[in-house]
Amino acid sequence: MSDLKSAWIDDGIGVLQIDSPPVNALSVRVQNAIAEGLTELGRDEAVKAIVLICGGRTFFAGADISEFGTDVEESNLTQVLEETERGSKPVVAAIHGTALGGGYELALYCHYRIATPSAKVGLPEVKLGLLPGGGGTQRLPRIVGAAAALEIIVGGDPIPAPRALELGMIDALAGEATLMEDAIAFTRRLLAANQPLQSVRDRQDRIAADKGDAALFEEFRRKNARALRGFKAPEHIIRAIEAAVELPFDQGMKREDELFQELKASPESAAQRYFFFAERQTSKVSDVPLSRDPLALGSVGVIGAGTMGGGITMSFLDSGVPVTLVETKQDALDRGLALIRKNYERSVKSGRLKPEDVELRLARITPALDLAALSQADLVIEAVYEDMAVKKEIFGKLDRIAKPGAILASNTSYLDIDEIASATGRPESVIGLHFFSPANVMRLLEVVRGARTSTEVIATGLKLAKMLRKVPVLSRVCHGFIANRIMAPRNQQAENLILEGVSPEAVDKALYDYGFAMGPFQMRDLAGLDVTKPDPSRRTVRGELVKLGRLGQKRGAGFYDYDEQRRPSPSPVVADIIADVAKSAGVQNKGPLTDEEIVARLLYPVVNEGARILDEGIALRASDIDVACILGYNWPVFTGGPMFWADSIGLPKIVAKLSELEVAYGEAFRASRLLKEKAATGGSFTR
Repeated sequence: MSDLKSAWIDDGIGVLQIDSPPVNALSVRVQNAIAEGLTELGRDEAVKAIVLICGGRTFFAGADISEFGTDVEESNLTQVLEETERGSKPVVAAIHGTALGGGYELALYCHYRIATPSAKVGLPEVKLGLLPGGGGTQRLPRIVGAAAALEIIVGGDPIPAPRALELGMIDALAGEATLMEDAIAFTRRLLAANQPLQSVRDRQDRIAADKGDAALFEEFRRKNARALRGFKAPEHIIRAIEAAVELPFDQGMKREDELFQELKASPESAAQRYFFFAERQTSKVSDVPLSRDPLALGSVGVIGAGTMGGGITMSFLDSGVPVTLVETKQDALDRGLALIRKNYERSVKSGRLKPEDVELRLARITPALDLAALSQADLVIEAVYEDMAVKKEIFGKLDRIAKPGAILASNTSYLDIDEIASATGRPESVIGLHFFSPANVMRLLEVVRGARTSTEVIATGLKLAKMLRKVPVLSRVCHGFIANRIMAPRNQQAENLILEGVSPEAVDKALYDYGFAMGPFQMRDLAGLDVTKPDPSRRTVRGELVKLGRLGQKRGAGFYDYDEQRRPSPSPVVADIIADVAKSAGVQNKGPLTDEEIVARLLYPVVNEGARILDEGIALRASDIDVACILGYNWPVFTGGPMFWADSIGLPKIVAKLSELEVAYGEAFRASRLLKEKAATGGSFTR
């Protein structure tokens, strides 16, 4: 008998329990254990029905994707499940924790599903650029209908058990602490009812009305076109669900497998699977062992109640941590508190929060007008204007006010953490915690280690990200750290291009078609052109727009003109400013470029800067750079990020193009040492 399973009979009910810590992932060993147990209980004449349950903290959490692409032995689980599904003995999946992907597909082979109220079920394969390849696209529509199946599988989000019951994804709820007893009792009631046993594969009641309804699928495509743009898996999922509706089950399964294999071999899925592992790698730091005990964070102080300070405050409030929010003037503090309330009230309107949840969060704020209020905080985060003198003054005061052992953090986007730390007598306690705007939404947290930041403080920063449901990326000190530094060449080249005669809308379109949600000029208008100071040492288009009060969408004018619905249109005023700045700088109009040329001009320098960041030891690994760009700048995940993308298209191609651009435009395009070395030796950043 496998050491992963135990099986017994409870008055005619066979119970098969699988326990493979930590999450019962469906490795080949686990699959074999399930197959053995189901076979044994299926053949035992004393068994009238079977309950499949898991030990530990969860039901089968999903496939063991670490086995993807490896030579592992084949399991006969699918054959056993098909025989069990067609058999005469009811099989009940008893679910706790999560039943995701292959775990939920396994539950769909069972005749019934019961779950604890806290359990979640779902098919998240779309997030790996895949579709459920174990029958999920064929079975789920048969119990929830095609419309719900599209939302569930294309969305990919876990569904809480109470909602899953409403949809038909599960058949009953158990008690939170009595899953096994309730599952056995549920199974006994099934036997007592003596109803004909029907497998999910044979059900037609939920899809009968969908047959021949092509409009259902076209409307879903239309409604989600913008969100799904660039991704390959969603369209394949739609086609698979269409097959579930229109084809006999076995033909639908064949179609599902064809579509799955196409996705598995696609560059988009390879990129998304790479990112899945990259995201989980970021907190692994060789000189900061995972066993290192982080410092306690029972109370937090935030300095600055502006957009960033308010968003940071909300991140802590959402995690149940009280915050002392400090401003210099009462009206600024009042505005900040009002903005926090307004943001939460939007969540109430959208149904994400209840009114009482808002009041509970707001009650965790202690407003203050004096830094002395932060004397007992475990962590203080400064989120004021990007001015070194101002920040050093604040940290000098904090050094005298904060209790011993308190962590002093700056949310600076660009400035030198070591210089900020020099204003204190405790540089080991100073760290950068760079949140991205809006801080309560964006998942990236750059953890910036100074030259003397202690490993305990670094470990705490990494743990803090997890507590706030964010992804930490560790950076050394440099101007702009990782995400802002690597994307700076893109922004600079975008401005250079418009001076050379390429319109802002052409630049934005090229990057939109590449996969970005918006181009650099649309993004600047959205953020506000005055978020950072224009460079006073030279005349720029952005600087001229700021002088005219064209600060972006909030003023109805920036690089674009905006109507009442904030829809952009090209601006004649901006065209004149561009021409004037180009003339004063002596830049020649070189006319339009193809989208491919624009992408190379803007994004190849990003790859080059990433190579420099690696070479200088600012980032630990290329995958950290990709995570920072995807989570911080919405780099399209289906490309894997700049470094993975560079490997995909070929480093020699990038070096050759950079050399060509260097001849035409100068040393800004000079290929870095590491990039040239890897290109010459057949090396890779991410493979």
